[in-house]
Amino acid sequence: MKEICEMTAHEIRDMYEKKEITVPEVVKAYIEKIESEDENIKAYITVCKEEAMEKAEKMQARYESNEKLPPLAGVPIAIKDNLCTKGLKTTCASKMLENFIAPYDATVIKKIEEAGAIIIGKTNMDEFAMGGSTENSAFFKTHNPVNLERVPGGSSGGSAAAVAGNMAPIALGSDTGGSIREPASFCGIVGLKPTYGLVSRYGLVAFASSLDQVGPMTRDVRDTAELLNVIAGHDELDSTSANISKKDYTASLVNDVKGIRIGVPKEYFGEGISASVKVAINRAIEKYKDLGAIVEECSLPTTKYALPTYYIIACAEASSNLGRFDGIRYGYRSKNYDTLQDIYKNSRSEGFGEEVKRRIILGTYVLSSGYYDAYYKKAQKVRTVVKQGFDEAFEKYDIILTPTVPTVAFKLGERVNDPLEMYMTDLLTVSINIAGVPAISIPCGKDEEGMPIGMQLIGKHFDEETILRAAHTYEQNKEV
Repeated sequence: MKEICEMTAHEIRDMYEKKEITVPEVVKAYIEKIESEDENIKAYITVCKEEAMEKAEKMQARYESNEKLPPLAGVPIAIKDNLCTKGLKTTCASKMLENFIAPYDATVIKKIEEAGAIIIGKTNMDEFAMGGSTENSAFFKTHNPVNLERVPGGSSGGSAAAVAGNMAPIALGSDTGGSIREPASFCGIVGLKPTYGLVSRYGLVAFASSLDQVGPMTRDVRDTAELLNVIAGHDELDSTSANISKKDYTASLVNDVKGIRIGVPKEYFGEGISASVKVAINRAIEKYKDLGAIVEECSLPTTKYALPTYYIIACAEASSNLGRFDGIRYGYRSKNYDTLQDIYKNSRSEGFGEEVKRRIILGTYVLSSGYYDAYYKKAQKVRTVVKQGFDEAFEKYDIILTPTVPTVAFKLGERVNDPLEMYMTDLLTVSINIAGVPAISIPCGKDEEGMPIGMQLIGKHFDEETILRAAHTYEQNKEV
C-alpha cells in the first residue's frame, strides 16, 4: 500500500469513506513530512500546523457521524502565497507584504474550504509572481524535489515542489504566462491553466489582471478535474468572471481519444527546444496515434510575436497594479525618510526586489507619453492576432499539443544574471495567456538524468473537458 503522503487526493478521500484512515492521521503525516523535508526543499513560507490539526479533528467528527460530506472533505491543500487567506499571512514572497495578514478570503479559498479541504500552508513563489524559477522570492529559493540542485520552476514553484515532494496532495497556483504549467513540467506533476474567467480572481493579488488565472496543481488528472470542479464558477465579486453553467469535469475522464483531432504546431519545435524534450513529445504523439487520435502538423505563425507581446502587456499591467504599494496606502514603509517623496521612493526601493523593479520600470516606460502607441497599443493589437491564430487552428483541431517548456529544469543560479534567457523559458506558454485559452501540462517522460519533461495540451475557450480527457487517456496508457 502507498504511504499516506504518496496518495492522490481521491485516494485519500476513498480511504476516509471506507474508514481505513482518519483525517488527523493524514494531516499529521503531511505536517511531519513538511517538518522533515522542507528544510531542504523550502516549498512553504507559512505552515498552519495548529489550525490544520484543529480542522482535522472537527472533520473527523463529521465523518464519524456519517453525514454526507463535500468532495474535498479532510484533504490537505497547499496555497500559493498570493491568494488572500483570512487571518494568515499573504506575503507574495515580498518584503513589501512581509507582515500583511489578509482580512478576507479569496473566492477560491472560500470555495475550497466549503468543499472541506484543509489548508496546511502558504507556498513560496517568485515575488509578486514575477519569474520562472522561484529564485526571486524575498525570503529564500525553493529547490526542485527531484534534484535539489535545480529550480522547481516559477512562479508557482513552491506549490509544485510541495506536491512533487509529497508535502501536499494538491495545491493552488496562479498562471500569468506559464506559472502553473512550467513548474508542473519541471517537477513532474499535473498543472492546469483554466480559461480566463472560469475561476474567480477575487482575492488573488494582481500581477497582470488580463492574464492572471488561478488553477490546480496535482499528482494526477483526476485530482485536477475534481479541484477544478470546486474552484470554477461565476463570481459577482470579479468583473472578469464568466457567467457559464456549472460543469462536472470528472465526467470527461474517459479513457478514449479515438477521432480527437490534435494539431502539433511546427513553431513550437524550433530553436531552443532540447533534444530530450523533442524525443519525449514525439513519443507521446505516437502514443496518441496508437490510441486512435488524428495527429497532424500545423502552423501557428503568430507564435514568434507572443513573447515580446506578453512582456509588454504583463509589465504594463504590473506597473499599474503595483502602484498602490507605496508605503502610504499599502505595504512596507521605509524608516529612512525626511519628506513625503522620500517615503514613496525609499519604501518602493527597499520593499521590491530586482525583478519586480525591472518589470515596473519596463511597464511604466511602455505606458509613458510618446511610447504608449508604439508599444502598449501595438501589443494589444498583436494580442488580437495571436488569439485569431488559435481560433483558426481550433476550427480544424480539438487540441493543440506542444512541449510545455523548451528544456528540463535548469540549475539554481544558472540564469539569475541573464533575464532574457530566463524569459525564454516562457516561450511556449505565454501565448495561451494572451489568447485566454485553457492548457494543461502533464508529465510525458524524463531526460537521461531523470529530470521530468512536460507535455502541454491546449484547448478551445471553456473546453477544459477535451484537454482533461486527452490528458487522462495519455496518463492511463503511457509507459511507466
